[in-house]
Amino acid sequence: MLKKLGLFRIAKQLNISFSRTMSMASKSKNKDKGADSLKDGTVLKELSPWPEYINDRIKLWDRLKAEYDADVAAKTPESINITLPDGKVVEGQSWRTTPYKVAAGISQGLADATIIAKVNGAVWDLDRPLEGHCSLALLKFDDEDAQQVFWHSSAHMLGEAMERVYGGCLCYGPPIESGFYYDMFYDGKSVSSEDFSCLDSVVKGIMKEKQPFERLEMRKEDLLEMFKYNPFKLRILQEKVTTPTTTAYRCGPLIDLCRGPHVRHTGKVKAFVVTKNSSTYWEGKAEAESLQRIYGISFPDAKQLKEWQKFQEEAAKRDHRKIGREQELFFFHELSPGSCFFLPRGAHIYNTVMNFIKAEYWERGFQEVITPNIYNSKLWEMSGHWQHYSEHMFSFEVEKERFALKPMNCPGHCLMFDHRPRSWRELPIRMADFGVLHRNELSGALSGLTRVRRFQQDDGHIFCTQDQIKEEIRGCLNFLKKVYATFGYSFTLFLSTRPDKYLGEVHVWEDAEKQLEESLDAFGWPWKLNPGDGAFYGPKIDITIMDALKRPHQCATIQLDFQLPERFNLQYDSGEEKKRPVIIHRAILGSVERMIAILTESYGGKWPFWLSPRQSIVVPVGPQFDEYAQTVAKQVHDAGFLCEADLDLGTTMNKKIRNAQLAQYNFIFGR
Repeated sequence: MLKKLGLFRIAKQLNISFSRTMSMASKSKNKDKGADSLKDGTVLKELSPWPEYINDRIKLWDRLKAEYDADVAAKTPESINITLPDGKVVEGQSWRTTPYKVAAGISQGLADATIIAKVNGAVWDLDRPLEGHCSLALLKFDDEDAQQVFWHSSAHMLGEAMERVYGGCLCYGPPIESGFYYDMFYDGKSVSSEDFSCLDSVVKGIMKEKQPFERLEMRKEDLLEMFKYNPFKLRILQEKVTTPTTTAYRCGPLIDLCRGPHVRHTGKVKAFVVTKNSSTYWEGKAEAESLQRIYGISFPDAKQLKEWQKFQEEAAKRDHRKIGREQELFFFHELSPGSCFFLPRGAHIYNTVMNFIKAEYWERGFQEVITPNIYNSKLWEMSGHWQHYSEHMFSFEVEKERFALKPMNCPGHCLMFDHRPRSWRELPIRMADFGVLHRNELSGALSGLTRVRRFQQDDGHIFCTQDQIKEEIRGCLNFLKKVYATFGYSFTLFLSTRPDKYLGEVHVWEDAEKQLEESLDAFGWPWKLNPGDGAFYGPKIDITIMDALKRPHQCATIQLDFQLPERFNLQYDSGEEKKRPVIIHRAILGSVERMIAILTESYGGKWPFWLSPRQSIVVPVGPQFDEYAQTVAKQVHDAGFLCEADLDLGTTMNKKIRNAQLAQYNFIFGR
């Protein structure tokens, strides 16, 4: 059922907490509609009257929308051809025919099931008139683009409820990989999980009203007038909107800056639940205003929500933070936030993973290097990271010079390549670095092992010629296939090509993309094209793994880089002239900490023998065999395996065996 619903793709962010239990849900039924009892005894309910700015917005909207509708009605329609995915051509009229009308002409069932349209490859509102000859695709909820639109519309519904309940200033409300959230400035106040049922109740009413989503292109000066009450929307308009006009959307009393598109009306959402809340900063900047963030999830079918809830319950049982605590693998401490303390059993897993990956690197001709942790900021200015990434780096002053802890290894590897002249005979040079990295993540973004400040990764860089790219990429793909098969992961591959904003020459990009494509074809694994999603410095192959719960994770990366060799003036002697090498950035595990989190949840704490921190235990029948049990445990330990002996006099043998089973020992020896 889950696969049919496409929920495996949805459930990536499993740190979403189920803040509400069934008992809370049942209690909410006994409360007044739209009301929650707060800690101080007051009742949270919808504001009456609504904030004045809501009525002011609607007045301006109604006037401008009437002008727009009159303008569209005055347009002379022309015959257009609408090409469907199967090649069939449907006739229509410009400024009159909508995607919804086309869908209804095929079947009403199709029209009702369609979430959003794609016109000439771009997502498009179902009720927005077509403007000329076009291709048309109708997307249902199992399509990723449709899911994002659905959750974006749901975020607007949540935003409407937040305005009606709190009266705060809405900020950003985007869809995410498993749902959506909305940020709100609440002037020093905070949101509580006790508020959730009140918000849900208001949203339920919004769903029943089937409020249409209306699109309107507005002049910037009109938008500045409309949102004059909200300093955050004014900042967006003044800092982000560089065109004379932009679009806004309305559903019910909510009007918001938005590119869209959206579902036809709020009644398309059949199941909605607020999942959690947190604090954050405006645009993630710690020096900016503190905001309240509320998360939610929604579906076009109530059954899908129930399936999602069951999935979340299973995921909660496998939460790596829970298993890490129960199995005494690792912990975090407030005196070093975002930096993990690995206990002996956790360190065993960590070191086993590292030894395994190092052996694989050695087998493939990589040379391990060790680089400094601290660099002068001049290095990062040379690489370009300082201009774009300095706020995410831990920096400090030493003898009037600015230094920083390294967040990545590539600039240091460039220095190693350049420390002496290089010949074409040396290439490819494959460097592997497992050093400690630090990134200054916001405290609110830290999440167990999946988002940390201190971590290690299997960071590899290949310096090669243009002609060697295809063979090196093939080696990288075979490398990740071996590693992921060992862990029991399946994976998907995506080729991300030249973006609109790129550096370098087009013919170099095209040649590199061709080599990547040929390498993927030769690898024999299915892959998809992700046009325009490459990095500004080169095309890349994105790899998404699927764990035991079929949740997607992106860990590995294979990226071509033409820019760092330019910035560091890297050269090798080709025998005829000096030439620039190409750098291939690649990692298989990515962050080792994050990979251990994924492994923990994928295995559910039931570790395979080679990784297990509890490989074996000896359980003697009685105290008279304790000495022999210790001898056996030592023999197993001396053979290179983990082994313990349970000599607890206060526990029966059966109880010891049961304890060992619950603790997930792979082998239990008894005598």
